[in-house]
Amino acid sequence: MNMHATARSIPGVAASKNILGIAVASIDWGEAIALLKTSLAERRFTKVSFLNAHNANIACADREFAKALDDFLILPDGIGVDIAARLLYGAPFPSNLNGTDFVPGFLRATTRPLTVGLLGASRRNADGAARKLSALAPQHSFAVIHDGYFSPEQEPEIVARIEALRPDVLLVAMGVPRQELWIARNMTERHCTLPIAVGALLDFLSGAVPRAPAWMRRLRLEWVFRLLIEPRRLWHRYIVGNPLFLARALRQKLRGSKAVS
Repeated sequence: MNMHATARSIPGVAASKNILGIAVASIDWGEAIALLKTSLAERRFTKVSFLNAHNANIACADREFAKALDDFLILPDGIGVDIAARLLYGAPFPSNLNGTDFVPGFLRATTRPLTVGLLGASRRNADGAARKLSALAPQHSFAVIHDGYFSPEQEPEIVARIEALRPDVLLVAMGVPRQELWIARNMTERHCTLPIAVGALLDFLSGAVPRAPAWMRRLRLEWVFRLLIEPRRLWHRYIVGNPLFLARALRQKLRGSKAVS
């Protein structure tokens, strides 16, 4: 992956920052909501994902994943990419648009009734997330398509189910990079308008996985909380992955990188 290429131009986005070769939209919370609302109003098929230190590390090692991200609107997620942006461009991203907060915020802020499909997580957690979202944004209709544990043989039926429903928004929660690759391979404008790769969002919304206390989120320390509650699963992602990501950003800095504005 070319980690020192200039950031590409993203339709509808005035500026982007190249983080390890991935063009990340440099927009604030309100601009991001307005952009997605416009995509919905114009029925402009837009694949959406989020970049954090972990995803960026995976993209550096997985060429197929990195290539798939070129066709997504990528939003900045977390303190790691903000540190990288400061290092590379002298300023952080305008807003932290992590999907756990941004996606529910976007749905609440969108008053026009939408059909929202949920795909992924366990069925119990997906159902719980649908109930939570219905309470947060009752103007929309939420439908669980399937859990995330399906075989290749089941996939055509699931894709056909999505096409029949044709939700305005499809939340895909299968983990990185499976969810982005699944969207890239299976979703087109025939299936939905906004397929959004949301990681563990459905698990958080259902309450199965706790969020960090508000004060930790304000201090950008939610990753520490997650490490404390799931050390075996997450120690490599954070203890090894975070320094590796910052070393890669420093290497990009030394090689030279410029933003497209």
